[in-house]
Amino acid sequence: MRTVQLRLLLPHTQANAAYATLADFEWYPKLSDAVQSVAVTRVADNRTVSQWEVSFRSGLLRWTEEDTFDPAALTIAFRQLEGGIAVFDGSWQCLETTQGTEIAFTARLDMGIPSLADALEPVAARALTDNIVSIVRGLFGSAELVPSAVAVPAGTP
Repeated sequence: MRTVQLRLLLPHTQANAAYATLADFEWYPKLSDAVQSVAVTRVADNRTVSQWEVSFRSGLLRWTEEDTFDPAALTIAFRQLEGGIAVFDGSWQCLETTQGTEIAFTARLDMGIPSLADALEPVAARALTDNIVSIVRGLFGSAELVPSAVAVPAGTP
């Protein structure tokens, strides 16, 4: 299992506005080349089920996830329900800073093929990192990757 952690700075952007943009998944295909389609079904006031189709290397990756929104904490948690990855879950959080808003993205992924994990998971983590940066820059026009971004095996100190 691999964990991907990214922080992206949106200068001169308020956290509430950034959260509202991040929470509107149906805009992603219009604003980001990485996302081909998203279909959202509202399950409850703070929960949705969304079906994603995203560019992944030279193909497409498809999955369905449950999304839980917490506007007070400016967080979105997601958990894959079905799809091509054995485990895919994580969260988005918008944090107000003196420079603007920092978006923190964290995800755990497990490709589900233990014998190939050392080869596949770093490639998948890199593709996920590239897609998240592309999505955020597509949604907000610009974003600076904060240098602390990492992609490490889960459980690594």
